[in-house]
Amino acid sequence: METRTRPRLALTAGEPAGVGPELLVRLASIPFDAELVAITDRGLLERAAQRCGIEIQLLDEEAPAPAVATAVQLRVRHVPLGAVEHPGHPDPANAAHVLATLTEAADGCLAGRYDAVVTAPLQKASINDAGVAFSGHTEFFAERAGADVVMMLASPELRVALATTHLPLAAVPGAIHADTLTRSLRIVEAALRAKFGIERPRIGVLGLNPHAGEGGHLGREEIDVIIPVLDRLRDEGMELLGPLPADTAFVPAMRARYDAVLAMYHDQALPVLKSEAFDRTVNLTLGLPFIRTSVDHGTALDLAGSGRADASSLIAATRMALDLVQRSRHSA
Repeated sequence: METRTRPRLALTAGEPAGVGPELLVRLASIPFDAELVAITDRGLLERAAQRCGIEIQLLDEEAPAPAVATAVQLRVRHVPLGAVEHPGHPDPANAAHVLATLTEAADGCLAGRYDAVVTAPLQKASINDAGVAFSGHTEFFAERAGADVVMMLASPELRVALATTHLPLAAVPGAIHADTLTRSLRIVEAALRAKFGIERPRIGVLGLNPHAGEGGHLGREEIDVIIPVLDRLRDEGMELLGPLPADTAFVPAMRARYDAVLAMYHDQALPVLKSEAFDRTVNLTLGLPFIRTSVDHGTALDLAGSGRADASSLIAATRMALDLVQRSRHSA
């Protein structure tokens, strides 16, 4: 990857009718020791800035910076909309635009043009309504990069990784396999070492069933799948705690014993994290050959167009991306 004096981060605006475009122009007002490049439609950003009451100067991605800044500046890699946005009302006509921005960001990272990508929220339903099967950013970037990945959400106090991501609850037990669980734990441990600088990562692993199966009386997934995987990986030297009952895994005494926790499904652990650190939580995709962070919230269609959306989560995601870029540079 090309080394620059200042990191260059790609920003995607997500759903054009959501709060993403407004969050990007608010983010541009925050000083970062980095070059920020918005991959989206220029007009979309201009209209978002007007709604937020922010005077903004949009520069082409490779244009030299003006000698004197007369307004908030943001570099743009223009990807045209399919249809003019109507805040609060997603239009499937813009699905191709959203997917094109993600493709530009991923390919730019793979080519070394960007050091990381930070994503604003998108509307999955709108893309599926356009006839494109789409389950989320995480899965999209994994397929684009040809990588096995794990979704992690992290706050300053807690890191939660997911063994399964966007699945109906009824499909979760059938998706917990020894090979996928093993792969997820290896990815999480490697990321804790490489990205977070933890020399001996300790990972808490939740059971699938209440009380971690109650010795098989409340389900056998722990006995048949989870425990054998943990035993094999412990024999390899990994520090694993569990399987833990989810209802006690997040009390302070337990949290002091691990650096991250692997939950079996989306809603098993994320409510704990988001209830205590919603505006400080960052979504990361572990296992990619590039850094990807994101907000931990959705498109907030009820706020879109009001100019009142809170950019705290996007700011946190950008700061974490920069921290990870700097750590990777120092360790290279």
